[in-house]
Amino acid sequence: MRKLLNIIFVFELAMFGLIILGIMPRWIVPYFVLILAGYVIFAPIEDGVTFFVRSIPFFIAIPVTATFDNFNTWRIISAILFLKWFFGNSVSEILEWVRQPFTRLKKLNFSSILLIVILLFAILSITQAENYLLAVKRGLYFINLSLIGIVAYDLFNKKEQFRENIIKNLAIPTIIVAMVGLAQVVSTYFVDIYQFMALWGEGIQCRQFGAEWCNIAVRVGNTWLAYFGDQLSLRVFSLFPDSHSFPIFLLLGLPSVFVVALKKLSPEKFINSQSIFKTASVNKTVILIPVIFLAAILSGTRGIWAAGAGTLFVVLFLVFLLKKYGHASQQKIFTYLSSYLILFFLLFTVAFPIFASPQFLVSKGNSLILRNRIKSIIDFGETSNSQRIEIWKKSLVSIVKHPLLGVGIGNFPVVLKQDLRLAKAGSSAHNLYLQIAAEMGIPALFLSLCFFWLLIKNAYQNFIESRNQTFIIYNATALIFIPWVLLYLLTDAAIFDERAFLIFVITTAAVLNKKTSAKTI
Repeated sequence: MRKLLNIIFVFELAMFGLIILGIMPRWIVPYFVLILAGYVIFAPIEDGVTFFVRSIPFFIAIPVTATFDNFNTWRIISAILFLKWFFGNSVSEILEWVRQPFTRLKKLNFSSILLIVILLFAILSITQAENYLLAVKRGLYFINLSLIGIVAYDLFNKKEQFRENIIKNLAIPTIIVAMVGLAQVVSTYFVDIYQFMALWGEGIQCRQFGAEWCNIAVRVGNTWLAYFGDQLSLRVFSLFPDSHSFPIFLLLGLPSVFVVALKKLSPEKFINSQSIFKTASVNKTVILIPVIFLAAILSGTRGIWAAGAGTLFVVLFLVFLLKKYGHASQQKIFTYLSSYLILFFLLFTVAFPIFASPQFLVSKGNSLILRNRIKSIIDFGETSNSQRIEIWKKSLVSIVKHPLLGVGIGNFPVVLKQDLRLAKAGSSAHNLYLQIAAEMGIPALFLSLCFFWLLIKNAYQNFIESRNQTFIIYNATALIFIPWVLLYLLTDAAIFDERAFLIFVITTAAVLNKKTSAKTI
């Protein structure tokens, strides 16, 4: 069955490429999706979930009608997988819930209870919404996004080998979108800005996400370019709608890339930190890590850069914690894995000439664009920063006015006194935590923070308790990249993009599952 899975995935990639490049017409997409749905229906559910994980960035919008062409394929595939899992595994459990609701409730773990209560606050916040329909649609959107996480978590709990396989498979889309991002950079040396926008804005993005989004990207605004006076540089976004969700996907996919890149290390060398340093230098697949770091830097997302610096303090604290509680071997392993962060900062020396180069067939007056962009991180007078600060102030005012249930999920534009239709154009608090509190209330924010803390705590416990090399590497690097993303979300709410949220859901399912292998590495 794995052979068929690989064939279907290659078929999907080929069709995806032909469609977004305009070689094949979009009207063929519904028939293409029917083939994918048929495979997921009849394949073993484990293969279906594996296919879904590989395909997260490659799911394409379905042109249902001329005016409704943005319904994405992942919605159908995730619903099919959930229904297969539900009717195959959970009908008897539902009957148990009916017969013994309180007994079954006691068996729920703390993370499940947190998510249920957060969902409850999301539902209650609809009562405060100015636009009920928008709130309900937003709630259904997040429920749809979460279905694959429920299925994956249950399968991970029952089959440890499957969790290991999914972790490795997450590396596939991460590597592919990083490579597409670098190819995107190369393309800027052969086309002017108008040709680039015609190719990506009016072409690829329209075919990938539908007319509604590409109209927003082309006519309302996008995050694809960095401007400093007459200077213009690409902010890499690859196969994503913006240059913010792209690096989030890369960071959350990096733990899986580490697993794949270091799989050739023998157990003895993996335990011995000195041998690790000697061996890793000749492990050719390790080159994937700096490639992905470079792609993240070239996204031009300053919050990602700043959060990377903040992650250094998290790493130092965790090294201290491991030493304090006597986890000597884990400390060596974590120190080695976290040493790769040095590459991220060194790669700015590679990014500098790329940002400074004459992209879009236009020469640049000087080579200061990257330096100016880095300096602008702490320039509160800079336009983007000053606008963010103003939005944060208005968000805090709204939270004070609506502390319990917020203004309603999906209704954030109300906070800024904007047209509610701007929610689709990216109207947000530019801070995940303020957005949660503004839309759903302070209690929902508190519960969300508890959930994030639990996620990091589980990664730490899995790391020190596991004896399986895959889980050790994955959880140790998750302790680096999950905090990195959470720190970045202080300046953005791009995790709400469906591709970023889906990989976060899968990552969460893998980390929250605490079953660890008894075999030693």
